Amino acid sequence: MNPSSPARRALVVDDERPLTELVGGYLRRDGFEVHLAFDGPSGVESARQVDPDVIVLDLGLPGLDGVEVCRQVRTFSDCYVVMLTARTDEIDTLIGLSVGADDYVTKPFRPRELMARITAMQRRPRRAATGTPGPLDEAAPPIVIGPLRMDLAAREVDLDGEPVTFTRTEFDVLAALARRPTAVLTRRQLIEAVWGDRWVGDEHLVDVHVLHVRQKLGDTVDAQRFVRTVRGVGYRIGTGS
Repeated sequence: MNPSSPARRALVVDDERPLTELVGGYLRRDGFEVHLAFDGPSGVESARQVDPDVIVLDLGLPGLDGVEVCRQVRTFSDCYVVMLTARTDEIDTLIGLSVGADDYVTKPFRPRELMARITAMQRRPRRAATGTPGPLDEAAPPIVIGPLRMDLAAREVDLDGEPVTFTRTEFDVLAALARRPTAVLTRRQLIEAVWGDRWVGDEHLVDVHVLHVRQKLGDTVDAQRFVRTVRGVGYRIGTGS
C-alpha cells in the first residue's frame, strides 16, 4: 500500500474473540487499520468514532443484535457491511440484508473467502470515500425511465421528482440494469457487474437486492414498472409504465 495514501479502516464486531482476532489479522495483512468490538452497543459506537470503510458484523451479538447494529449504522454511514451468521435460515439473511447489509457469510467460513468478498466490494465505487464518480459515469447523461431519473455521476435517484434513498448495493444493481436497457441480465451477470467476477457465494443474493429496489420504487409482482423478471433467465430494466 502507498504509505502516502490514507489507510482503509475496518471494524470487526463479533462476541467470539478468537474469531474476531483472526479476521482482524487477515484484514491487517491486507492493509487495513483494524478496530474490534465485541457487542452490539460498542459496535455502533466504534462505527461512529472510526468511520470504517468496511464492517464485518456478526448477526448474534449481545446487547444489540447485528440487524439492529446495521440499522443504526446505516443512519450515519455508507460503509460496506458483511454480515456473519451461524444460522442458515434464509429469513435471517433476508432480515440482515433488508437493513442495508451488502453481503453475508455463513459460519463456519474460510477467512480467505471472506477476504475475497471484501476485496470484490472494495473494487466498487464509493462516492462517499472518493468524492468523485468514475470517468464513465461522470460523462454519462442522466438515465430517464418514465418518472424515474438516475444521475449516475451523483449516484442519485428521483421518482416523480422526489428523491429515493438506496444503499450503495441497491443503487449499483439498478444502475447495472439501467445501463443496458435492451438486455436481460442473469444473476451471474449482475453479480459480476456489481460484486465483481471473483465473487463466490449464493447468487440468490441478487434477488434480495432486487426485492428492495422494487419496494423502494413502488413496484409489485404484478406491476413491474422499473425492474422486470424474465422468468428462467434473470432481470431487465422496465419502461416505467
